[in-house]
Amino acid sequence: MTKVAVVFAPGCEEVEGLSIVDVLRRMGIETTMVGLEGIKVPGAHGIELTCDQTLDDHLLDYDLVAFPGGRGGAEKLRDNERLAKLMRERNRQGKWDAAMCAAPIALAKYGLLDGRDYTCFPGINEEVDRLAKDAHFKEMITVVDQAGKIVTSRGPATALAFAYQIAEVLGYDTKQIKHEMLYDYLMDQR
Repeated sequence: MTKVAVVFAPGCEEVEGLSIVDVLRRMGIETTMVGLEGIKVPGAHGIELTCDQTLDDHLLDYDLVAFPGGRGGAEKLRDNERLAKLMRERNRQGKWDAAMCAAPIALAKYGLLDGRDYTCFPGINEEVDRLAKDAHFKEMITVVDQAGKIVTSRGPATALAFAYQIAEVLGYDTKQIKHEMLYDYLMDQR
């Protein structure tokens, strides 16, 4: 069975992380909320999140690990050495990882965006460029770097697209869930 972990750090963008959890659980994908520093995580907008567990070495067991953004949360993800070590090992093992909004700064600091295609919140790419060697910023809703097994996205409004993209790289068909959640309707109205 496919397993996904979403790592929540204090100051995270609640909607970004919860959109991933919501979409994947609706699809029947085992999705675990992991607190970086504890079970209770204060989000950037005063919403306290209750995670299923806290960060430990089991992060290596997941098929994909996702980071929501939010400047404060992204900085905590970026600066956590234990998390960095686990994420580098995941990358070495060829596992998928994902980050959106400001969180690609964490992947950049870990060395996981070196020479990779990515996207992020406008302006965050300047920090990523300082941290990652030859990273290629793309102005797209979501970006998949197949070789690096990295999925990235832009910000709160792109959270559903990000969640669907995560499911798709893991081999799931998202046509039905997009229809059930009226995402196809939304895209047709543009």
